[in-house]
Amino acid sequence: MANMITIESKPAEGAFAAQPRSAAPQVPPADAKPVSAVGGPPGQGLQLTERAIKRVRVAMAKEGVSPEEGGLRLGVMGGGCSGLSYSIKFDSRPRERDRIYEFDGVRVFVDPKSFLYLHGMTLDYEETLMRQGFNFINPNSTRSCGCGSSFS
Repeated sequence: MANMITIESKPAEGAFAAQPRSAAPQVPPADAKPVSAVGGPPGQGLQLTERAIKRVRVAMAKEGVSPEEGGLRLGVMGGGCSGLSYSIKFDSRPRERDRIYEFDGVRVFVDPKSFLYLHGMTLDYEETLMRQGFNFINPNSTRSCGCGSSFS
């Protein structure tokens, strides 16, 4: 079955924190190179940085998830201090209505409802002495809470 990994939505070093709607949108860190999905136009749908792709590939191998059939499931769930929270887990296969993206051999599944909130976002991976984990850099997020795991 699928394992669920909870992540925080704190911006990576050099990225901007979520601002009120009138502020400039979030942008990925300068050293994060976003990779567009195979067959998709740049900047459309979702993007993963090279660091995120490498980390997902390692975690999939460790969890025994087949890259040919399975993939990473990104989603949004109700809850958290700000109203919505991100979910990230591995899935053995896509669901019927999923949008399927492929990044350098890594497949990403997004359900239609979550896509409304995740369209245009970049998934990055940060590994520092203080913190390691995935960062959702989401231009659709208008604010996030102090814990960094929820947004609206």
